[in-house]
Amino acid sequence: MKLLQRSLVARIVASLLAITAMAVISIIVTMSVANSSRGDAAAINMAGSLRMNSYQIVAALLDYRAQPDSDRRQAAARLIERFGERLRSPALAEAIPGAGDHPLRDSYQRLMTHWENALVPALANAAEGTGADVRPLRAELDELVGDIDSMVTLLERNAEAKVRLISTLQILFLLLTAVVVAIALYDIRHNLVIPLRQLVAMAKEVARHNFRPRSHLRGNDELALLGRTLDTMAGELGSSYAALEARVSLKQQELQRSNQAMQILHDGSRSLYGGGNDLCASAAPMLRQLETLLDIGPIKLSLNDPMDQQQMPILSTDSATRPDYCRDWGCHACLIEPRSLELEPDAERECLLLPINMGNELLGTLEVWYAKDLALSDSTRRLLNALSDQLATAVYLQRRIEEQQQVTLMNERTIIARELHDSLAQSLSYLKMQVARLERMQQKNVPRETQAAVFGELRTGLDSAYRQLRELLTTFRLKLEGPGLKSTLLQTTEEFAERMGAPVEFFYELPPHLLSPNEEIHVLQIVREALANTHKHARAHWAAVSLRFTEAQLVLQIEDDGIGIENVTSPPMHYGLVIMRDRAQTLGGEITLGHRAAGGTLVTLTFTPQTARLIARQPAREPTAVATMTTHGNREQAP
Repeated sequence: MKLLQRSLVARIVASLLAITAMAVISIIVTMSVANSSRGDAAAINMAGSLRMNSYQIVAALLDYRAQPDSDRRQAAARLIERFGERLRSPALAEAIPGAGDHPLRDSYQRLMTHWENALVPALANAAEGTGADVRPLRAELDELVGDIDSMVTLLERNAEAKVRLISTLQILFLLLTAVVVAIALYDIRHNLVIPLRQLVAMAKEVARHNFRPRSHLRGNDELALLGRTLDTMAGELGSSYAALEARVSLKQQELQRSNQAMQILHDGSRSLYGGGNDLCASAAPMLRQLETLLDIGPIKLSLNDPMDQQQMPILSTDSATRPDYCRDWGCHACLIEPRSLELEPDAERECLLLPINMGNELLGTLEVWYAKDLALSDSTRRLLNALSDQLATAVYLQRRIEEQQQVTLMNERTIIARELHDSLAQSLSYLKMQVARLERMQQKNVPRETQAAVFGELRTGLDSAYRQLRELLTTFRLKLEGPGLKSTLLQTTEEFAERMGAPVEFFYELPPHLLSPNEEIHVLQIVREALANTHKHARAHWAAVSLRFTEAQLVLQIEDDGIGIENVTSPPMHYGLVIMRDRAQTLGGEITLGHRAAGGTLVTLTFTPQTARLIARQPAREPTAVATMTTHGNREQAP
C-alpha cells in the first residue's frame, strides 16, 4: 500500500494488472457458464420429444386395442421402450444438476419414479392385453405429460438463468473495469499529465533563463520528487546565474576600463617616446587620467640618481608646488589647482610600491595610493605593472639617448681633431718649417733671389692650408646641418652642379645606419675631392655620384664625361689622389682611377663598412636599402 502511495508507476502498473485480471476472470467465468449450458438445448429438445412419444404410445395402444395383433403390439412395445431410453438418455441426464437440492432434479426424479413405478407396468399390461381399459392409462400418460412440461419449463428457466448470469457477470466486470479505468485516468491526469505539463513549462522558462517559476508539486511519487528537485535546482541555478551575470558585468566593466587604460597608456607612450617632451610633462597627464579611470591616487614617481643612487622625486599627481630640482619653469604639467593632500599610511589607505627597473638595473620607484576598502583587482595590478614597465622603458631610453648624444658629440670632436691633424695641422707644420728656414736665411744674409723661392713655397702652403680649411668648414657645416650622409651628399652634388654649371646626378642605395660617423666623413671627403678635380681639370658637361651596397661591400663611383686623364697611375692631380688613397686605406678599402667606356673619368671606391662586418658574422639577411636618383642642374648631353 505504501508503495502505491509513493510510486505513480506502481499505481499505473496495478491498474493495468487489475484490468487484465478482471478481463481474464470475466473470460473464464463466461467460458465456464457457457460450457455448463452446452447441453441445455438438447435436453429441452429431448424433453419435448418425450411428450410426442407419450402421445404416440397412447395412439399405438388404442390401435392395438382396436385390432390386436403382434405387429401393433410390437410397435407399441417399441414406443414404450424408446420412451424409457429417451427418458434415461445422457443428453437429458447431463442437463440435470448432479448434486444439491434443485427443482429440476426433483422434477426429473418424480418423472422417472412415475414412469418406472406406475406407467411401465400399466403400459406392459396394456400391451399384453391384460388391462381392461385404456382410459385410466391415458389419464396417467396425461399426468406424465404434465410432469414433462414442468421439467421442460424448468430446463428452459435453467438455461435462461445461465444466460442472465453471463450477462450479469459481463456487466459487473465491465463496471469494475470502468471504475478501475476511471481511477487510473484520474490518477494519470492529476498525478502525471498536469505535473508533467508544469515541469515542461518550467523547463521552457529555464531555457529562457527565467528561473523564478516553481512547480509546487506535492506528494511522494516520482514526478513530485522530480518537481521538488527541479524547484531546488531552479533556485540554485537562478542564484548561480545572477551571480554569474554580476561577475560578467563586473568583468565587462573591468575590460572596458582596461581598454580605456590601455588607450591612455598607448597615447601616453607616443608622448613619452615622441621626443622633445620632458618626462614629467609627458607622464603627468597620463597618470592623472589613470587615477580618474582606476579610482586610485595619488601617484608619485621617483628616480634614482645614476651617480649616488639617491631617490629624486620627479612628480606627484597631487602636488601643488614644483619639485626642488625643476629646470623648466615654463612647464606646468606637474601642478594642480587644489591644495596638496597630506597623505600618510593609515587604516583607510594603502600604498603599492612598484619598481621601475630595466633588467637588473633599478631606475626608480612608483608609489600608487588607493583606498583600503577598494582593493586593487588583478587587472588593475597588471595595468600598473605595464605602466611601470612603460615608464622604465621611457627613462631608460631617455638616459641612453643622452649618453648617445654625449658619445656622438665626442665622436664629432674626435673626427674634427683628426681631420685638423691630418690636413691643416700638417700644412701649418710645413709653414712653420718654412718660416724657420726663412729666418735662418735672413740671419745668414742669403740673397733675396734665394729667399724668393721660400716666399713662393710659403704662399703655396698658405693657399693649400686655406683651401683645406675651407673644405673642412664646408664639410663640417654640411655634416652638422644635415640629418645624415644622404642629405650631406645631396647638398654637395647641388653645390658642385652650381659651380660647374652642369648636371650632377645622384644615386643612393644604402641601408639606413650603415656607416659610422668617421666612415661618413671619409666618404664625403672623397666625393668632394673627386668632384673638385672634375670641376678644375675635366671640363665636363655631366657628372654622377652613385653609392650602392652589394655583397656586404659599399661601392662608391664618381664619373664624368670630361676630357679624361692620360696616365691613371700618375695623374697631374697626384696630391688629391694621394689624400683619397690614404682615406681609402683608413676605411680598409681600395680606390681606383680609370677611363669610362663612353669617355671621361671613373673613380671607384670599394670597402666593407664596420656594420657590414658585424652583419656578415650573423645569418645573412637582405639589406633594406633606400634607392634615390637625383639630377642637379640642366643636363645638356647624355654621358
